[in-house]
Amino acid sequence: MKKDRSVLIRPLLTEKMLKLQEEHGKYGFSVALDANKIEIKSAVERRFDVTVDNVHTVKVKGKNKKMNTRRGLTHGKRADWKKAIVTLREGDSIDFFEGTQS
Repeated sequence: MKKDRSVLIRPLLTEKMLKLQEEHGKYGFSVALDANKIEIKSAVERRFDVTVDNVHTVKVKGKNKKMNTRRGLTHGKRADWKKAIVTLREGDSIDFFEGTQS
């Protein structure tokens, strides 16, 4: 079994995910490419002390990029990554901004 830190990479704090948090109790995380739904569920439950009802995962392909340099056109690719959208039991929540000062 993997450690929580190796499964959960970072939370996704976009406008779309914040709206899903408020309206439906769904939270987004960037997770390890080889992590499965069972590992993601247990990692979130242990790390944030909540109960997870459902986990959806999406593999996001990295974009192909071109950059014009002195040596000519350089091609590259962003890394592929995996997104997990976790639905919590009603009444549970995660506060990512806990401990921040306003």
